[in-house]
Amino acid sequence: MNAPTMHTERMANNKKIAIDGPAGSGKSTVARRVAEKLGCLYLDSGAMYRAVTVLAIRHELPAGSPKLLSRVQKCRIEFADNGKIVLLDSEDVTTCIRTPAVNKRVADVAKIPEIRQEIVKHQQRIGAAGSIVAEGRDLTTIVFPDADFKFYLDASVTERARRRLAELRSQNVQTTLAEVEAGIRTRDEKDISREHSPLREAEDAIVVDTTHKTIDEVVDVIVAQVQAR
Repeated sequence: MNAPTMHTERMANNKKIAIDGPAGSGKSTVARRVAEKLGCLYLDSGAMYRAVTVLAIRHELPAGSPKLLSRVQKCRIEFADNGKIVLLDSEDVTTCIRTPAVNKRVADVAKIPEIRQEIVKHQQRIGAAGSIVAEGRDLTTIVFPDADFKFYLDASVTERARRRLAELRSQNVQTTLAEVEAGIRTRDEKDISREHSPLREAEDAIVVDTTHKTIDEVVDVIVAQVQAR
């Protein structure tokens, strides 16, 4: 099967918009919609770590294996259709990266410093090719410290847990708000305290509290900031 046609509409002047924030802050949905409004490529950093996890599973390699690192160095990860399609060496792995097997192992893969360093190179290569909206946890500080626009999305732990609970219930997963909130607090602590590429606000990032805002309102805030310059 031929690989999907790559997205080519880009905002003029090769602009980079980087968005960071903790789990549940809404950055993935916001980033995708901002990219659509501005005609940029949406770069989903989490999807890239998931693609690497697919490599690990297919070749039965542990997260810290030198052989996995070698494959990451040689592979090519791309996005098509405004980031909706994820390509691993020209293969559409959009569905593969969302399986339970990948969900279970992606955190172990993503925490390996050498893997993160290679993914950063992949992200910077994509960013050099045209205007992008990129989201993650270290995009404004590590990957694109020279981004034209930096945003940090945040929300209260309770609100982020409420959003996550609604998502889980839509998937028929039975849990409680207290359990989800505890999980988010644990995730936050790991993201903030990890030695390599910790989650933190860039000094020059615009902080947007999404607690009492809809997705559309947050998108409008970011687009207005970009268009104002």
